[in-house]
This record gives sequence, C-alpha cells and structure tokens, in this order.
Amino acid sequence: MRLIGGFFKKYWYIAILGAAFMMGEVFMDLFQPRLMAKIVDRGILGLGNNGVSDPGYVLKTGIVMILTVLLGGCCGMSSGVCANISGQRYGNGIRKKCYENIMHFSFQQTDAFSTGSLLTRITTDVNQLQQMCMQLIRGAVRCTMLFLGGSVALLTLDLSFGVIAAIAMPFILIDIVFVLMRSNPLFILLQNKLDRLNGIMQEDVGGIRVVKAFVQEK
Repeated sequence: MRLIGGFFKKYWYIAILGAAFMMGEVFMDLFQPRLMAKIVDRGILGLGNNGVSDPGYVLKTGIVMILTVLLGGCCGMSSGVCANISGQRYGNGIRKKCYENIMHFSFQQTDAFSTGSLLTRITTDVNQLQQMCMQLIRGAVRCTMLFLGGSVALLTLDLSFGVIAAIAMPFILIDIVFVLMRSNPLFILLQNKLDRLNGIMQEDVGGIRVVKAFVQEK
C-alpha cells in the first residue's frame, strides 16, 4: 500500500485542486435554494415589503442564480478535469511498474499467478484504482460536503428536523453495511472469472494460427 500511495504523491497538488473545485460546486448547489427562498419570500410574497411583491428583486436575484449555476458548472468541469488527470497519471505509473515487475518474473512465478491473473492485475485492477482515485477526489468530497452542508441547512430551518435525520441515519448505515457484505463475495467471484476469461483469451490469441488451421478441416 505504501508503494501504491507513492505513485499518488506526484499528483497530490492536482488532486487538492480538484477537491477545491468540487467544494466550490457543492457550495454553489447549496447556495441556490437560499436564493430561491428569497425570491419567494421577498419577491413574490412581499415579506418585509408590506406584502407587496417586488419584480425587480426577483429579476436581480434570478440573474444571481444564473451566475451561480454557471460558476458551479465551471467548478464541476474543472474538478472533473483535475480528477481525471491525477487518476490517469496515477494509474499509468502503477501499470508501468506492474509491467516492469512482471517482465522479471520467472516461469514458475508466471505459472503460479497464471497469465490471466496477471492480465487482470495490470488492466482491470489498475482501472479500479484509477476510478477509486477519481471518486475520492469527486465523489467522497461531494458527498461529505453535501451531507455536512445539508445537515446545517436542515437544522437552520428547524431544529426538529434533526430528529428525523437522527432516526433515518441508522437505517442508512445498516443499508450500506448490508450492500458491502453482499457485494464483496460477488466481487471476488467476478475477479476469479475475469482471470479465467483473460487466460482463455490469451491462449486463443496465442494459438490463433492453430485454431484457424483446424477450422479449415471439414
């Protein structure tokens, strides 16, 4: 794990920049409902204005909402670019190192791992590490920020909403644990089948001349 993490150290600044852009996108998403609430309260219902609606305020706040959406979209795209750059470069370094190590394997080591398993490690497994890297930069940051920001916004509306959130939290955690317990054995089974599939494909490609020769027979 220390070796795998060492490849990520080269691109930590890109990852931090991507996380910062994602935080900006989440902030814009959380800011929009407040603007909409101001439009309804002050612009339409006229609260604080003797019950008289204010079309000018609606227009002005609507323009701010449009700018907020555009800014949030730019932050989201920038976060995606940074996450993909860091993830792809991270996976590229791991894949090259794995390939270099495999080239120094003896025949006994290659047979012990099997060709299909080695193919899976430098393709599917590395791709999953890339996806994990990108999801940590985008998904983890976004979910954490939305959870914290949404909780604060919920409690600022009414503290009694906190009771509803507290009741729902154990069910959410139980659901997450159940999905992880069910998916882990299936994931291992999938990896074993991928190893076997890659092994068969490698044998077919390696013996393609022999296979085509036998196909010519009646």
